[in-house]
Amino acid sequence: MAAGAEEPPVAPRAAADVVDLFVYVVVLNLFVEYLPAVISETFTLSVLTAVLLKGVLELVVAAKKRVRGWFGAAGGPAGKVAAALGLWALLFGSKFVVLELVHLVFGDTVQLGGFFSVTLLVVVLMLARAGVRRLVAPLPPRRAGGAAAGP
Repeated sequence: MAAGAEEPPVAPRAAADVVDLFVYVVVLNLFVEYLPAVISETFTLSVLTAVLLKGVLELVVAAKKRVRGWFGAAGGPAGKVAAALGLWALLFGSKFVVLELVHLVFGDTVQLGGFFSVTLLVVVLMLARAGVRRLVAPLPPRRAGGAAAGP
């Protein structure tokens, strides 16, 4: 770190994870409220479901990055097709993994609906997460000699 710069009180990664969980809880509870197929019997269960979704989606995002790396490294059209099929299988299959894990962990007390509702949920979770992270991202440093604000 530069001289005189203070260390942040919380690791930025940990803060981002906590913000993600808050976003997931809000989005999940909006789905519970407005989609009859999505059920969480208590707020505590929705928080625990958000924790589970955070873990699973982090693993899926990491796996997606790895498969994209294979796609970039694939030689020839056959390799590209195989990598693209692997990416599709990961994205498609991950929804079933989410549904099954939620059922195994929470039984009938939490239901995320079927394939289409969980797909919509995951897409909205990812978009909300990206949007909130963009909102709370630190602003880039201002350049010296830049335009002055105000009239």
